[in-house]
Amino acid sequence: MPEQNAPQQSFEKHAQLVPMYHGVLFLIIVATLIGSLVNLSHSFDDPSRHYNAALLVTVSLALVLLFWFARIFALKAQDRAIRAEENLRHFVLTGKLIDPRVTIQQVIALRFAPDGEFPALAAKAAAEGTAPKEIKRSIKNWRADTYRV
Repeated sequence: MPEQNAPQQSFEKHAQLVPMYHGVLFLIIVATLIGSLVNLSHSFDDPSRHYNAALLVTVSLALVLLFWFARIFALKAQDRAIRAEENLRHFVLTGKLIDPRVTIQQVIALRFAPDGEFPALAAKAAAEGTAPKEIKRSIKNWRADTYRV
């Protein structure tokens, strides 16, 4: 069931971004990394500042890695849930699980297909190795996924 006031999704408008995470937090972390590198370069004139400057660079790099891994780990968990959901949906519609040749990226693209288009697109993806972007483009009646971030 779509969320109230959720924007209509389509191939052109299905990517979801969280402005405070993807924009503000990312910029703060990048600015901190750049500032710490500048501080480190200035510390070469004053050896007593080397340790603190190097520590700031290390913490900044840790923040970059934390930002990256927090996103990747969440997406991997969502990918597993999507695979399970779409496998169940395929089983309900056809009596069979999705062909094992269908990759996780293809399954993620197939989640936008309505029940009437889903089995045929899944079979085509398995037989022809259709790219995820092409799967999305071939969907006639887009099924929104407003829960993935």
